Amino acid sequence: MLQLPPLALYIHIPWCVKKCPYCDFNSHGQKGALPQDDYVGALLRDLEQDLPLVWGRTVTSIFFGGGTPSLFSAGHIAAILDGVAARIRLRPGLEVTLETNPGTTEFDRFGGYREAGVNRISFGVQSFDDGCLARLGRIHDSAQAERAVKLAQDAGLDNINLDLMYALPGQNLEMAELDVQRALDLSPAHISHYQLTLEPNTLFHARPPSGLPDEDGAWDMQERCQALLAEAGFAQYEVSAYAREGRQCQHNLNYWRFGDYLGIGAGAHGKLTLPAEQRILRRWKTKHPDAYLAAAGSPQAIGGDEALEPAQLPFEFMLNALRLGEGFDLGLFEQRTGLGREAIMPALRSGQIRGWLAEEGDHWRPTPFGARFLNDVMASFLPD
Repeated sequence: MLQLPPLALYIHIPWCVKKCPYCDFNSHGQKGALPQDDYVGALLRDLEQDLPLVWGRTVTSIFFGGGTPSLFSAGHIAAILDGVAARIRLRPGLEVTLETNPGTTEFDRFGGYREAGVNRISFGVQSFDDGCLARLGRIHDSAQAERAVKLAQDAGLDNINLDLMYALPGQNLEMAELDVQRALDLSPAHISHYQLTLEPNTLFHARPPSGLPDEDGAWDMQERCQALLAEAGFAQYEVSAYAREGRQCQHNLNYWRFGDYLGIGAGAHGKLTLPAEQRILRRWKTKHPDAYLAAAGSPQAIGGDEALEPAQLPFEFMLNALRLGEGFDLGLFEQRTGLGREAIMPALRSGQIRGWLAEEGDHWRPTPFGARFLNDVMASFLPD
C-alpha cells in the first residue's frame, strides 16, 4: 500500500538577466521591469488550486529555483513565503533555499532574504576562472562570485551551496582543481559539482563549443575533484552533491528518496502521492511566463497531469534513489511505490551479478563500479 512521504514545495521564478547557452531549464531573459507583484499573486493562486491534493499535509522544505530567483526583491520573496504559510502548514525551522546568481546580488538583499525566511543560499558560480565563465556566457566574474558569497555570510547566512561545473570549454585538470580549491577557500556548507552536458534545445547542443575535454579528461577531473572534496571533509552523498556533516540539502534528498513535492510557477513540476486512489500523480504548469500569469489558478495553467502506471514506478524510483550513495531499503521502495519488492528483485539480482549493486540485508546501493555506469544501472529497471 502506498504511504505518504514527506512533502516539499518547489517555487519556479522563470526570469534571468540572460539565457546561458548550456541551460535547458524554463528560463527567459529579462525584458524590462519584472512583473513581481503580479507573479506573487499568480503563485499563490496556483498553490490554492493544488491544495485539495495535499489537505492536512505539512511542507518540510521550500526551494526557489529558476531562472534567477534573486532578481526578485526580498520584499517579494517575503510576500510569497508569508502567502504560502497562510495557506499550508509548514514544519517549524524548515529549510528554505533561494537560488542566486552572483551577478545579481547586493548586501541589503541578503539581509532581507534572511528576514523573509530564507536560510539557505545556492550560488550558481559554475567556475572561478574568468575565461571559463565568459565561454559559458555567465554575467559574473570570479571576483563578483567571491564577493557575493562573503556578503551572504556577513548577512548571517551560513548554509551556503556553491554550484561548480567541470569539463568546461578550454578547461584542463589543473583549472578544475583550482575551481574546487577556490570554492573551499570560501568555506561553504555544500558544493554541487557536476559535468557540463550539451542538453537538447540549447545553443551549446546546436553549436558545440570548441575545447571541450574528452571523456577520459572529464573522468580525471571528476576523480581528482572528488578526492579534493573528501580531503576537505565534504562527503559525497549523491552523484554530484557534497556536504559537510549535517548540511545535506534536505529538499533534494526528498526528491532522491522519491518524496512528494508541489510545484508552483511557470513550468514547475510536481509529484504527489494519493493513497486513497492508490496512485502517484505528476502535474506540471504551463511554461511561458505570459501564459502562466494570465491563467494561474485556473485549469488552463495546468500544463498536464499524468498518473504513473505501476510498470513505470520501478524505473521512476531508481532514477532517483540510485543517485544516492546511501542507496535505499526495500521497505522504502514498497512504501513509496505501493509495489512489492518482487517487482524489482530480478533487476537487482542482475545488477548484483554484474557488479553494479551491493546487497546488505534489505539495503541496496550502487558499487563504485555501478556508480560509474549509473545510467546503465537505472535503465535496467525500465519496463519491458
